[in-house]
Amino acid sequence: MKPVEVHNLEDAQLVEFADNARKELFNLRFQHATGQLENTARLRAAKADLARALTVARQRDIDVETEIRRVSRNG
Repeated sequence: MKPVEVHNLEDAQLVEFADNARKELFNLRFQHATGQLENTARLRAAKADLARALTVARQRDIDVETEIRRVSRNG
């Protein structure tokens, strides 16, 4: 999934996307360990998808924390 598409996901969709990426990464690692993985590029893509999802989630958390601090200082 493209980074722009990940940024446009709702929070619940983002959590679901991250969970699916974790499951896919687990399965790909298992296939790689058993020698069944033919396309190793999928492993890298799954890692990147998970990293994107976690990064967007963390950015949103930071934005909320920043807004809370800003409001508490002014209010």
